[in-house]
Amino acid sequence: MSIDYYQRHAQRFFDDTVNVDMSALYQPFLAQLPAGGRILDAGCGSGRDAQAFHQLGYQVDAFDASSEMVARATALSGLPVQCLRFDRLTAVEQYDGIWCCASLLHVPASELPGVMAILARALKPSGVWYLSFKLGSGEREVDGRSFTDLDQSRIETLLAELPQLSLRSCWQTTDNRPVNATQWLNAIVIRQR
Repeated sequence: MSIDYYQRHAQRFFDDTVNVDMSALYQPFLAQLPAGGRILDAGCGSGRDAQAFHQLGYQVDAFDASSEMVARATALSGLPVQCLRFDRLTAVEQYDGIWCCASLLHVPASELPGVMAILARALKPSGVWYLSFKLGSGEREVDGRSFTDLDQSRIETLLAELPQLSLRSCWQTTDNRPVNATQWLNAIVIRQR
């Protein structure tokens, strides 16, 4: 199970990801948000992005399912990061933006529609949602972590089940870590109502 992986390898994952420059991905997300808006960093990992958004003047809530990652994210960001699973989120129309950077990819494909509905419910009308997945199709396990890979067609299929959401943009990037050539699918989604 992926949570167990992050419990055992939290420091290594933190060290590998905390200094990755994500500013190019922040721009299309933050451009849709009001100044000082409220952001949820869902599956925050190291806390790198929560910290960046907080430093830019946004109100930031963050959670991760791994208590070991929560401890590191809290220490880095200075924010009260919660230990929480996606399916336990109870917020309703609280966030101007939701940031899911490489986090939903650990949700089994069969559970993605339900998890996405929970997150969509937490987003305010006209809110913006950033999602990223490893580019591909299907499910796989690598080194004790499960992955659900998506392409644009699969994202569109998932969003078709959530009529309050619309796909604003979708693009591919290469991993910013120098030793990793992973291709990523990035998406900006807007809640209409």
